[in-house]
Amino acid sequence: MKSLLAPQNRSVLRRLVRGRVLLAFDFDGTLAPIVADPPAARLRPRTRRLLAEVARKYPCVVISGRSRADVARRLTGIPLRQVFGNHGIEPSPILPAARRAVRGWLARVKPRLEGVAGIVFENKGASLAIHYRKSRNRPVALRAILAATADLTEARAIEGILVVDLLPVGAPNKATALQAELRRLGCEAALYLGDDQTDEDVFALTRRLPLLAVRVGRRARSLAPYYLGGQGDVDALLAALLDTGPESPGRE
Repeated sequence: MKSLLAPQNRSVLRRLVRGRVLLAFDFDGTLAPIVADPPAARLRPRTRRLLAEVARKYPCVVISGRSRADVARRLTGIPLRQVFGNHGIEPSPILPAARRAVRGWLARVKPRLEGVAGIVFENKGASLAIHYRKSRNRPVALRAILAATADLTEARAIEGILVVDLLPVGAPNKATALQAELRRLGCEAALYLGDDQTDEDVFALTRRLPLLAVRVGRRARSLAPYYLGGQGDVDALLAALLDTGPESPGRE
């Protein structure tokens, strides 16, 4: 992986924005710092200001693991073209079926994990998150969660940062959401910024799309070819995007 903000790699951004480019961002751990209490997550004031300016210059979307209503509320006032929730499932016609599936998973898995301290269930409507951040023995908690969900053949389990997300098999994901927006907005290329295992679906698109995939935090096994050193560098990337390219390539 290469540092996108290293001086020798700044030309990558300049080449990207020569055409009509879509900018897409994850929320937690990307636009907003990871916090111990997820409901308390929010953009820093400078990030909010920079993102609003970037969204006036380029078409921008956010693709989050949170419910769409939750993440949209945290982005009020920023002129985004679209906000996706539940890892790209919202908005989608499969929502009613996904909600039924999640209720069934919760009913099956919750009793199996009653004896494991520090586990928190979050029903996000179209997906189920099982958090273990509060556990005193996180490796044990993770093993218990994976064992308790192993027979849910209709669920896709993704290990995130101190959470296991359960999504319906075959449901739209972050990659399909990004591709749909590229088509809808008529963009020629995209930049995607994410920090977690759920973003690897998008990073994998670099094999067949003109996509600049950037991971927040360096990770050897990631499919993203570029990285930022940490979440605190997101503002520097947004500022670089404002300083790069034509005056208003994102305006129609």
